Amino acid sequence: MSSTAPRVAIIGVWLESNRFAPVAKASDFEDFYVLEGEEILSAARMENPFMLGEASAFIRTMDATGPWQPVPILLAACHPLGAIDGRLMDDYLARIREGLKAAGPLDAVYVSNHGAMIATDRDDPDGEVIALAREIAGPKARVVVTLDLHGNISERMVEQSDLIVGYRTNPHVDYIERGEEAALALRLMLAGLADPKTAFIRLPLTPASVNLLTASGPYGEMIDLGTRRRAEFAGDILNVSIFGGFVFSDSTKNGVAIIVTARRDVAHARSLAKEIAGLGWSNRARFRKTLTPLSAAVAMAQDRNRAPVIFSDSGDNPGGGGTGRTTELLSALVWSGAEDVLIGSFFDPPLAKMAHAAGVGGRIRATFNSHSGLPCDAPFEADAEVVGLHHGTFVGRLGHAQGRTLRLGPSAALRIGGVTAVVISDRSQTSDPMFFEIFGLDIGKAHTVAVKSRGHFRSGFLPWFPPELVFEVDTQGLTSPVLERLQFSHLPRPSYPIDETTEWTPPAW
Repeated sequence: MSSTAPRVAIIGVWLESNRFAPVAKASDFEDFYVLEGEEILSAARMENPFMLGEASAFIRTMDATGPWQPVPILLAACHPLGAIDGRLMDDYLARIREGLKAAGPLDAVYVSNHGAMIATDRDDPDGEVIALAREIAGPKARVVVTLDLHGNISERMVEQSDLIVGYRTNPHVDYIERGEEAALALRLMLAGLADPKTAFIRLPLTPASVNLLTASGPYGEMIDLGTRRRAEFAGDILNVSIFGGFVFSDSTKNGVAIIVTARRDVAHARSLAKEIAGLGWSNRARFRKTLTPLSAAVAMAQDRNRAPVIFSDSGDNPGGGGTGRTTELLSALVWSGAEDVLIGSFFDPPLAKMAHAAGVGGRIRATFNSHSGLPCDAPFEADAEVVGLHHGTFVGRLGHAQGRTLRLGPSAALRIGGVTAVVISDRSQTSDPMFFEIFGLDIGKAHTVAVKSRGHFRSGFLPWFPPELVFEVDTQGLTSPVLERLQFSHLPRPSYPIDETTEWTPPAW
C-alpha cells in the first residue's frame, strides 16, 4: 500500500427508515440514485451534484489535498421511506463485498450512510455496511463514516469504524463541511498524526425530530458545548458528533447519542462525552414542543391583520418518510376561504400529468389521491386552474438544497380559490423556495405559506420567515411529532419522553 497515494474505497447505502412507512424497494433507490464504479466519481465532480453533498465533498476534498487512488464501488440512496427490503439489503451488501474483495489492498474505506436505516428482517444494516468494510479492508485500514445527525447509532457502528462524522446543523446546511472534515481527518490518520480513540454514550432519550433544531434549544446547546470544550483539550479532540436520532425508525438502536473521538487519548474523549450527555439528560424535559392546532392555523390564515407566516405540515414530512399526500391542511385552508396561500408540495404524479395535459390556463377537476395509498392519504377534489407547469429539474437556491440538483419530475401549480397548491412527481420535502419559484410564484407576496417539511424549510425560507413567524401545525401522518399516537414496538424501554420516569446513570468506564 502506498503512503503517498492511498487507496480509498467508496461505499454507502443511504436511507432514513420510518418503520410506519412502506418498504423501500429497488425502484425507490433507483428513483434517487444507484451509482457504481466510475459513475460515483463523475457524479461527485459535477458542478451541481444530485448526489448527497457529504459524499461529493469527501471526494472533492481528497482530490484537492494530494494524490489518492479512489476505488468507487457502490453508492445507493433513497428518499426517506420505510425499512429497506431485507433481500435488497443483502444484494447491496453482496455487491459491496465483491467490490471490496476485487479492490485488493486498501488503505481506507469511506462509508456514506444516513445512520437511521432498518431492514425488514433486522435493525442495524448501517452497522453491517461498516462491519463489512472493516472485515474486508482489515484491521489496519482506516474506516471513516459520515452520517446524518438523525442517525440511530449502534455499538457495532462505533466499534467497527475509526471515525464517525455527523452533521452539526439542523436544518442540514453543512453537508460540504462534514465531507471535507471526514477527508481531512483521514489524511491526518494516513499521515500518522491521529490514531483515533472513541467514546460513545447513548441516552434513553428519543425526542421527535421537531425538537432537534440546532440554532437554539437543548439539542443545539449540547452541540455548542461540544464545540466550545473541544478547544480545551490541547488539540486532542478530533471530532464531536451528537446524534439526535430518528424516533420513527422505532429501532433497538434509538436514542440521542454522543460520539467523541480523540486523536490519541481516550480519557479526553470519555470526559467530554460524559459532560455533553449530562447536559442533555438534565435538559430532557425541554425536548418537548407544543404544536399549533389545525383550527388555530386556519384562523391565522384567515386573519388579514397579521404578518405573513409559514406553516409546517408536521405530520406529513416526506423528508422523514411521510407520504407527501395528506390533504388535511390543504382542504381546511380551501374550505376556510383563506386568500393568498401557497402550499406545497403534493406527491401526486397522476394529478401532475392531468395538469400538463390541460396546459397553463386550463381548468380541471383536481382530484388529489385518485390512486391508492395509505389511510392518511384522504382524497380531496376541487375545481382548479393550472397556473404553472415545469419539468421539475432545477438547482436548489437556499439552505438545505442549495447548489444541489433536484429532480421532481413533471410538476404543476394549481389555483383553488385563494390557495395555490404545488404538485410534484417525486416524493420530496419542500425545503427550497424554488419549489414555488419555478412557477413564477412570489413567496414575498403570499399571506400564508404551508410546506410539507419538518424543519429543513427553515433555512430555505428564512429570508421571508424568521423563527417567530414559523408555526408547526399538528396534522396527521407518518411523521406526527405526537409520539403517543404511534405504536412503537422496538424502541429501548423505558425511554423519555414516552416513559416519564426513565432514569439514566452515566457510564463508570
